[in-house]
Amino acid sequence: MVDQSPAQKALVKLGLTRPIDLALHLPLRYEDETRITPLRNTREGDMVQIEATVTASEVQLHPRRQLVVTVEDGTGSCELRFFSFYPSHQKTMAVGARLRVRGEVRGGFWGRQMLHPAFRKAEGELPQALTPVYPTVAQLPQAYLRRAVASAMARVELPETLPPGLQPPVARFDRENGLKRLWNLRESLLFLHHPAPDVALATLQDHSHPAWQRLKAEELLAQQLSQLTAKRERALLRAPELRPAQAAGAPALHERLLAALPFALTAAQRRVGEEIAHDLARPVPMHRLLQGDVGSGKTVVAALAACVCMDAGWQCALMAPTEILAEQHFTKLIGWLEPLLAERGQQVAWLVGGQKKKERAAMLERIASGAAALVVGTHAVIQEQVQFKNLALAVIDEQHRFGVAQRLALRQKLARHGLEPHLLMMSATPIPRTLAMSYYADLDVSTIDELPPGRTPVVTKLIADSRKDQVVERIAAQVAAGRQVYWVCPLIEESEALDLSNATATHVALSEALPGVTVGLLHSRMPSAEKKAVMEAFKSGTMGVLVSTTVIEVGVDVPNASLMVIEHAERFGLSQLHQLRGRVGRGAAASACVLLYSTGDSGRLGETAKGRLKAMAETTDGFEIARRDLEIRGPGEFLGARQSGDALLRFADLATDGALLDWAREAAPQMLDQHPLLAEQHIQRWLGTKSDYLKA
Repeated sequence: MVDQSPAQKALVKLGLTRPIDLALHLPLRYEDETRITPLRNTREGDMVQIEATVTASEVQLHPRRQLVVTVEDGTGSCELRFFSFYPSHQKTMAVGARLRVRGEVRGGFWGRQMLHPAFRKAEGELPQALTPVYPTVAQLPQAYLRRAVASAMARVELPETLPPGLQPPVARFDRENGLKRLWNLRESLLFLHHPAPDVALATLQDHSHPAWQRLKAEELLAQQLSQLTAKRERALLRAPELRPAQAAGAPALHERLLAALPFALTAAQRRVGEEIAHDLARPVPMHRLLQGDVGSGKTVVAALAACVCMDAGWQCALMAPTEILAEQHFTKLIGWLEPLLAERGQQVAWLVGGQKKKERAAMLERIASGAAALVVGTHAVIQEQVQFKNLALAVIDEQHRFGVAQRLALRQKLARHGLEPHLLMMSATPIPRTLAMSYYADLDVSTIDELPPGRTPVVTKLIADSRKDQVVERIAAQVAAGRQVYWVCPLIEESEALDLSNATATHVALSEALPGVTVGLLHSRMPSAEKKAVMEAFKSGTMGVLVSTTVIEVGVDVPNASLMVIEHAERFGLSQLHQLRGRVGRGAAASACVLLYSTGDSGRLGETAKGRLKAMAETTDGFEIARRDLEIRGPGEFLGARQSGDALLRFADLATDGALLDWAREAAPQMLDQHPLLAEQHIQRWLGTKSDYLKA
C-alpha cells in the first residue's frame, strides 16, 4: 500500500474519493483576482487586488513583533502588516519586488493599510474567472484542492442522464444565436467552479443561478428515484396477510378491545385504524408512518393493529427508545390486552436491556414458542438472540430515534419464512409536508389530526430565571389545590455527572422551599426498581412535585399534573419542548407550561434559542411547531437518525425549492418506467452507496 500524504488523507476524510465527488465539491465563496484596482480608486472596506512595487520593508518590535511592508503603484501607497511571517515572506517582499496583493483596504490615520493580505510575485496573465474558495479541513491547502478539483473535472464522465422531454423547470440562457437552452450538468459544474467575472455574485450566493438550479434539480431527482426504487423493491417482497380470524359467533379481538376501552375513538383514530387494517390485509409489507400530536392517542391505534395481527395467529412487537417509555406502553397495553389474551392462553412479554438472566431466559422462551403473542420492549427486542416464532408486525415508537441498522435488523426476523414483517412507525413530532414528500417518499403517512375530547389547552409562559421565586410560589399554590407539578432540568451535554448534580441540587432546593410537600427525583442513572417506585408515587398522587431530567420527555401520562416547569428552556430543541409540554393538560384542570430561560453571562439570548421560545409561546399546534423547527434546524438535524449522519441533500433546500421537488416527484416514475438504465446511472452518480439509507 502506498503511503498517503496528509493532503490525500484529508481528501478521503472529506469523502472526496471519486472524480464525481470532487466535481460536486462546490466552492463556499469566490475571490475576484481577474482585475487590478489602482490604489487611488480604493475605498475603506473594499476587497481589492493591487499590483505594486515594494518601497520599504522592516521588522518592527513595538508594540509587538511585526513585518511592515510599504508598496506603491504610481497612484498611491499602502502599508501591509503581518503579525506572523517567515524569512521566505521577507525574501519575496524585498525592496524593489513587484507584487500582486489582495486584501481588505483599511484607511487608518497613517493612510491605507492591509492586514495579512494574500500576496505573490506579479507574474503571468490575470485569471479569466473568479477564484473558488472550497470548504476544507486541516492539512488540505486550497491550492491542492483546486488542482484536485480541476483534474477531476477533466477526468470525470458526465454523460447526460436526463432523458429528452424531462427537462427541469429552471431558467434557460441565451446562446450566441439567440436560442434559449438549458445548462447541462458539465457546463453547470464548470461554471460554478470558475464563474465568469461578470456574474451577479448574489445569484451564486443565494443559489438562484441557472447552474445552481440545474444541480438542485438533478439532486432532488436522484433522491426521488432512489426512494421510489426502494418502494418498488419493497412492493415485490411478501408479508403475511393479516385478517382477524372470525370464530363462530365470537367477536374479533380488536372489537373486544374497543368494547373494553373506557373511551370512544375519535374520527381521526378510526380513519387511521382503517388505513392500517387495509395495509395489513395485503401481501405487501406495510411501511407506514403514524404521526399525531402529543396526546392524540397513537398507542390505542397501535394496540388495535396489534389485535388484528394476533387475531390472525401471528406475533407483534412494540418497541420504544427508552425503558420508561416502553414501560408506559407496557402498562397501558397490559391493562387493555392481557385479559383478552389470557382467555386465549397467550401472554405479553417484556424485553429490556438490564433484565435478570432468569427473567430474560423465560421471556425468550415464550417468544420463541409463540406463547407471547405481543412483545414490548426497547432495542433489546431486535437483538440476534431473540427468536420469534412468527413475527408479522413491528410497531416502532418515536421512530426518529431508531437508526437505519436497527430497522434493517428487524426486517431479518421473518427471513426464514421467506417473508417480511409489516412495519408501523409512530412519531409525536409531525413531519412537515415538504419533508414527508422528500425524505419519506417511500413511506405511507397516516395523520391523527384531532385531539381526544376533554383535553384542556395549555397556557405557555416565558419567564426569566431571575424570577424563579415567583414560580416556586405558584407551585406551592398548585400543590395546595391538590394538583401535581413537573420540574424538568436540562440535559448538560458535557457530562452526565453534572446533569445529575444539577437535578439533585434542584431537588434539594425545592424540598426546602416547599415544606410539607413530597418532592421526588427521577433521572436515567437510577436503578429500574427505584424509577418505577418514583413514577408510581407520582401517578398515585402521593407525590406533589417530580423533579426529573429529560427521561420523562415522552409518554408519561398523569392527568392530575397541571403545571410543567422547564428549567434552562433555551437549551432544549423545539420538538423536545413541545413533547414535554404535552405531559400536562391531560385532565380537565387548566394547565400551564413555564419556560424558565437564562441569558447566561452575555445578558441576552441567542437568535436560535429566541426563535424556539417564541414559537412555543405562539402556538400549541404540533404541526406548526414542526414546521418552525425545520426552519430553524434544517432537514439534516430534524431527521436525526434517518441518514446516520449523512446529509442526503447537499444543494437543494426544501424551504425554497418546492417547484423543483414537485418536478422531481413527477419525473421519477416516468424515468424509472421508460429509461431504467439512465435512472440507475443517475442514482449512482449522485448517491453512490448512500442510497441504502433510504431503503430502511
